[in-house]
Amino acid sequence: MGTPEFAVPSLKALHESRHHIALVVTQPDRPKGRGRNVIPPPIKTIASNLNLPIIQPQSLKTKDFEDLVTGLKPDFITVVAFGQILTENILSFPRLGTINVHASLLPKYRGPAPINWAIINGEHETGVTTMLMEKELDTGDILLTAKEPITAQDTALDLHDRLSTIGAKLLVKTIEAFANDTIQPTPQDHSKATYAPMLNKTNGRLDWEKPAKTLELFIRGMTPWPGTFTFHENNRLKIFKARPVSKNLPESPGTVLASFPDELEIATGEGALSILEIQGPSGKRLAIKDFLHGYELKAGEMLK
Repeated sequence: MGTPEFAVPSLKALHESRHHIALVVTQPDRPKGRGRNVIPPPIKTIASNLNLPIIQPQSLKTKDFEDLVTGLKPDFITVVAFGQILTENILSFPRLGTINVHASLLPKYRGPAPINWAIINGEHETGVTTMLMEKELDTGDILLTAKEPITAQDTALDLHDRLSTIGAKLLVKTIEAFANDTIQPTPQDHSKATYAPMLNKTNGRLDWEKPAKTLELFIRGMTPWPGTFTFHENNRLKIFKARPVSKNLPESPGTVLASFPDELEIATGEGALSILEIQGPSGKRLAIKDFLHGYELKAGEMLK
């Protein structure tokens, strides 16, 4: 059971293992993009290419779905970023358990956006956890973990791609350990739990009152989606890459600072933020030098 790109390596790894995939369950095709064209989820595309049986139920709470899955008599259900809540009834279907691949070191960063928040919060390390699923969100017993450092250049996309590959290997390793009876589920310490809430485009507005380093982490954690932005007059400027600059400033946060013609530095609550990649009214993501050739920002003007 999985839907987005993050789940693709896990499906491929299971397919390449000695285990048999009886069914792939993914979300229905949905309209996406400006054209609102109906697009199949990545897992459907990969499963089709692998000639695997696929279903896309609108709801899991139907007798037809329950009869189909129970009829398969699965040893495991594996869940990787599926996108629907599984009922206790469904969790009871497999003989050995329902295994979830979660992109954090549980109990830290339970919830739907662990990769983003790990970067935003300035963590130096994250990872992947396999766990036995239960009714509550991301609270099940831990099976295996794999740690991964977060570098000073990582965006959410960079970390997403590495963790999806790590998660695939960890999932197969977890199932093998079950088969060999060499795995011991470990209860989570719920007192240490933190939550990574869902993000959307409205969350991406830059607050120039915050320190430059905080803003730089925020930009990396929100790139490529849902993205960060600010406004110059009525123009929405999307920020993709920036660098904090340590300096004491008298200017108010959000002020465009005097700098070289091919640089853009903005005063923040602590230090300045040098913008490196940006998108303006042209709709193209540009290096700041190229952007400033066609868009004028004068020292003293405000971004909000």
